[in-house]
Amino acid sequence: MTPYRPNDILTDMKITKLGHCCLLVEIRGIRFLTDPGAYTTAQNTVHNIHYVVISHEHTDHLHIESLKTVLANNPNAKVICNASVGAILAKESISFIKVSDSESHECDGVNVSAHGTQHETIYKSYEQVENTGYMFDGKLFYPGDAFHKPNVPVDILAFPVTGPWCTIAQAVDYALEVKPRIAFPVHDGNLVRQNGITVRLPGIELPKAGISFVALELGTETEL
Repeated sequence: MTPYRPNDILTDMKITKLGHCCLLVEIRGIRFLTDPGAYTTAQNTVHNIHYVVISHEHTDHLHIESLKTVLANNPNAKVICNASVGAILAKESISFIKVSDSESHECDGVNVSAHGTQHETIYKSYEQVENTGYMFDGKLFYPGDAFHKPNVPVDILAFPVTGPWCTIAQAVDYALEVKPRIAFPVHDGNLVRQNGITVRLPGIELPKAGISFVALELGTETEL
C-alpha cells in the first residue's frame, strides 16, 4: 500500500449535512448519501445520488420507507452496506453491495473502505448490532455509531457527539485520539439546540490540538 501523505489528498470534497447522520458527500462529481434514517426527511427530495452508504440497521440510520423514496428518486443509485443491513434489504428486494470490515469498493473512481464491526454498547446487549464505519477517498471517515479508530490516518472526521451510548466527553476524546485535520459533529438529531455543548466544547478543545472544528450548517454545502 502506498504510504499516506497529506499533500496527496485533493481538496475536492463537498459535504452537506442534511441532519443527524445523513450527509451528502460529493467527491469529483460522485455523490454519496449516508444513513437516510428516520430523524431526517431532507434526503427524500435529493436527486443525482450515485451511492447510498448505510452504517447499520438502527432506524435513525436506516429507514426503509425513506430509502425506498431515495432510490425511487435516484433509480441508478447503488446501496453500500454491511452484511446485517444487507439481510434487511434483501427481504425488501433492495439490491446492495456488501462492504464489511477490511473490505473496500471502487465507486466510479472513489474508493470506499470499511472499518469496524461493533456498535458501541448502549446497555449490555441491548440493540447490539453490526456497525461499519466508512472511509471515503482515503480522506473522510464516518464511523457510524462507534468510536472505532481506523488503522489509517484520517483527514476529515464526522464524529458522533450524543446518544444513549456516548457522552460529549467521550466524543471529544475520540476526536482527539483520531486527530484529524478537521472534525465535524454528527449523530445530533435528538438535540434541540444546534449551538449547544456539542458545538461549544469541541470548538474549544479540538483547536488546541491543531484540529479545525467545523459545525456544518444544515442544508448548506461546505467545501473542506
